Amino acid sequence: MKVVAVTACPTGVAHTYMAQEAIEKECRKRGYEVKVETQGSMGIENELEQDEVDAADVVILAVAIGIEGEERFEEKEADGKIINVDPGEVIKHPAEVIDKAEKL
Repeated sequence: MKVVAVTACPTGVAHTYMAQEAIEKECRKRGYEVKVETQGSMGIENELEQDEVDAADVVILAVAIGIEGEERFEEKEADGKIINVDPGEVIKHPAEVIDKAEKL
């Protein structure tokens, strides 16, 4: 399974990167391909390319603020392949979020 994600929180520091780590760790544990873009105080890091988004089985948006480049995900949204979750939720319960992703 291929998973791409974007993490972003209002201050763009702790939760952004903790959510990234939680998603990556849970996906690697399951043997999934994963790439997480962060939109934090350092700007956009590890930016997702459109072909990476298109090839993904699911998109996880662990965001508590508006993000840049949302239009990249319009096709996945239409296909029902997006999970919107609060960064704090994915930090506390990464397995549940990935379980949900598997069911899409």
